[in-house]
Amino acid sequence: MLGLQMPAEVKGIKEFLEITRRKDAKSVRIHKNRENVKFKVRCSRLLYTLVLRDNQKADMLKKALPKGMVIES
Repeated sequence: MLGLQMPAEVKGIKEFLEITRRKDAKSVRIHKNRENVKFKVRCSRLLYTLVLRDNQKADMLKKALPKGMVIES
C-alpha cells in the first residue's frame, strides 16, 4: 500500500464548516438519499464526511458553505 488513509467522519456541523474554510479544502460533494444527506469535503490528505439525517439542517449547511467552494451534487 502507498499509505492510503480511510475517510474521516466528522460528527459536528461547526467542525465540518471549519474544515471547509481551510486552505487545502478543494470541493464538497453532496449525496442525498431517503434517510440522510452526506457532505464530503476533499482536502489535500483526507476526505472528511458528515452525515445528517435532518433535511432542514442539510439545507442550512448547504447555504453556509464558503462562497468560492466547488459544490458537486
